Amino acid sequence: MSEQYTIGLDFGTSSVRALIVRLSDGAEIGTGIFDYPHGEAGVLLDSSDPHLARQHPQDYLVGAEKTILAALEEAKHNDATFSSEMVLGIGVDTTGSSPMPVDAQGRALCESESDLAAFVWLWKDHTSTAEAAEITALAHKIRPHYIAKYGGVYSSEWYWAKLLHALRVAPMVMAKAADWVEIQDWIPAQLSGKTTSLTRGICAAGHKGLYHPSWGFPDDEFLEQLHPELKRFAAKLRTEKVAHAGTAAGHLTPEWAEKLGLQAGIPIAVGAFDAHLGAVGAGITTGTLVKAIGTSTCDIMVAPLEKSLPDIPGLCGITPEAVIPNHYSLEAGQSAVGDLLAWWTDWVKAGDHTELTRAASLLKAGESGLLALDWNNGNRTILVNQNLSGLILGQNLYTRPEEIYRALIEATAFGARVIIERIEEYGVPIERIVACGGIAEKNSLFMQIYADVLGKPIFVSRSAQTCALGSAVAAAVVCGAYPSFEAAQAVMTGVKETAYHPNPDSSKVYERLFVLYKTLHDAFGTDKNPPVSTVMQELLEIREDSRRG
Repeated sequence: MSEQYTIGLDFGTSSVRALIVRLSDGAEIGTGIFDYPHGEAGVLLDSSDPHLARQHPQDYLVGAEKTILAALEEAKHNDATFSSEMVLGIGVDTTGSSPMPVDAQGRALCESESDLAAFVWLWKDHTSTAEAAEITALAHKIRPHYIAKYGGVYSSEWYWAKLLHALRVAPMVMAKAADWVEIQDWIPAQLSGKTTSLTRGICAAGHKGLYHPSWGFPDDEFLEQLHPELKRFAAKLRTEKVAHAGTAAGHLTPEWAEKLGLQAGIPIAVGAFDAHLGAVGAGITTGTLVKAIGTSTCDIMVAPLEKSLPDIPGLCGITPEAVIPNHYSLEAGQSAVGDLLAWWTDWVKAGDHTELTRAASLLKAGESGLLALDWNNGNRTILVNQNLSGLILGQNLYTRPEEIYRALIEATAFGARVIIERIEEYGVPIERIVACGGIAEKNSLFMQIYADVLGKPIFVSRSAQTCALGSAVAAAVVCGAYPSFEAAQAVMTGVKETAYHPNPDSSKVYERLFVLYKTLHDAFGTDKNPPVSTVMQELLEIREDSRRG
């Protein structure tokens, strides 16, 4: 019997990659990568508004074609027995919430409109802060059950806030829009030709779109009070199927099959977000926290549907079957992690990652006397406030670039610990942490600091392309090669042999620093207003203790 394969397509913030995976053992035999050509590193910006971030959907379609062709070519080179007829299905993951307006035929509106509002509103677009606050306030007033599933706060990164802002700033574009579609749903629709009758992925609908199986999409009375036009878009949503990633969104059209050199009719899985399918690729199961670490981070857990699960304040959402069927998905995260380090290396131009990491690794915990807040791109969890900004405390005239670099890493680790403590506070135990993404693969200092701050061992996903692998797992289920995600994961996923374990001496120092971080976190991010007058003195004491030690 010949081997069988699936393709995972992973649409990230600046590039797309295709991964060809062997179903019998999870071996990755072909990869293709395509950098989005439009904008700056794939992002369309506006110099007059630093909160704006859009993308060109053409980059996704061109990228899908180029990466799949490249991956097929590499697979043939790596395995002489491979042929494209052995590919049984395609899975898709994307960033999100990244919706865009389309016409009645499902074509991107930017094909005929040059206004930036007609393009994809990328996840990191934060122009909708005021609208998110309005949605939050209204939900607390008349639909508290809506907002309870979103940790009590709706975000400017999410679907309805973006539509509401677009109605106010680009009414002409909105008048021409027949629908607003998450790119996780638009891409499978394009590949399968189902452009006018989409299947909406529950991942985006549930985590970002105020959807829940018990009530559907938000009702007209709620939307009317925000803006009457929102009802038109909700009416379209209510006509379409909502499904998890183990469902076929459609089948590859003959036109796309000819472009890609694949068999027409192979199933295309319903799309999901990159972090959620990354969790699948990392082997997520009950009790495991998967940290997808990239420009931002997403923290993902699952819990069985049959068990009662509390609403957790500050989480990005609790949604049934957004990761794997028959399980709730819990999502949290941080808006800047890799982006925060890139700000220091690329924007401030303090040095490159390699040299700064090498120099920072020579420092001991607490030695620099620095403490930072990781909010340069706002706070996603648990404060859910994109207006917050960063802070670095404890600098002097002798502070070196590597000391700040290390302090920024530590800040993101402290932010990660705040999330973990919130989840555990509400009775969801975290027994195991698995990290995935480029930073987890490449930066051992980063990972060791996380282990020391979190006080838990951290494992690293076996695959360097965990999100694409998760998409390939979804495709393996959809094509019938495996009866369930768990069965596919058992064969196709795993972790590396090397794990990061807490260093007791460093962990003791970070316990002290975390107390100070929490003081700053609450003082600048909440209305608790704890006193900060002693923070700098305590930082100096920690610095001196570290240097003596």
